[in-house]
Amino acid sequence: MCILPATFTGSPRYMHARTQDAMTYVRKYGRPDLFITFTCNPKWYAIAKELMPGQSAYDRPDLIARVYHLKLAKVMDVMTKGQVFGAVCCRMHTIEWQKRDLPHAHILIWLCDKIEATEIYHLISAEIPDPSADPELYEIVITNMIHGPCGSHYNYTSCHNSDGKCTWQYPRDFIVRRLSSIPFYLSIYLSIYLSIYLSIYLSTDICT
Repeated sequence: MCILPATFTGSPRYMHARTQDAMTYVRKYGRPDLFITFTCNPKWYAIAKELMPGQSAYDRPDLIARVYHLKLAKVMDVMTKGQVFGAVCCRMHTIEWQKRDLPHAHILIWLCDKIEATEIYHLISAEIPDPSADPELYEIVITNMIHGPCGSHYNYTSCHNSDGKCTWQYPRDFIVRRLSSIPFYLSIYLSIYLSIYLSIYLSTDICT
């Protein structure tokens, strides 16, 4: 019988040790302030330019993994050293792989200064930008952060359940005023700065 120690990456003991480390963060610093999801985009130029004729990004998991690792490192650097949301006390993340062979990271951020309720909409937004006022951000949101196509005319999509309805409950009703407990129509909460600076799919939620 061979017992893999906690120093062996991916072993049961390794995963258990990482779980204990994560719970130590919570015991010491309390609940996290931000929950961020950063998803790989197969259309990134760094991926597309390396593909051979006839290849798609899904044919090159090695390329996807390398580019995503570099992008994730840049995201972490911007959030921690750049202090986009303020000084970071500590952070943790885990990387998962989607059914389409695309990695995505779930990131928890603890801030040194807690976010006040009045500051939430200065940090994140779920509004579709005005294309005339900010065409760059509008293009990023429409291309990367809108769920769909979905609805009664697209019941063959993977998000539909056996009843023909979207499992994520899209499309949703538009609302006139901001309510943090009600999701917006088709858009996902985003950090405007990170979306423009990195041109990426990155949803940002406030932990409450």
